[in-house]
Amino acid sequence: MSISISETNKRQDTDQIVDVREHFEITEGMIPTALHIPMGEITERVTELDKQHLVIVVCRSGRRSTEVAAVLKNMGFEAYSMDGGMNEWYRNNLPIK
Repeated sequence: MSISISETNKRQDTDQIVDVREHFEITEGMIPTALHIPMGEITERVTELDKQHLVIVVCRSGRRSTEVAAVLKNMGFEAYSMDGGMNEWYRNNLPIK
């Protein structure tokens, strides 16, 4: 399941946003409230996430975030992939840190 960038922007103070891009990719900027957990580390760092809160997964284009959201759903999280990824976030001039 996916969520729009505008909805993600509205929910960034209430939901968990997880950026699954690699370390070198986040130098371009991240969503201000996002937690950086590279895709390859998600299963070992899943304890950093709270199952009581919705998780929005973000990557560059949406492919990796879709895969990670499916993994998190299988682990009992309510998880969504952000449509268009950070490429779309940047195109819409939304805030980054």
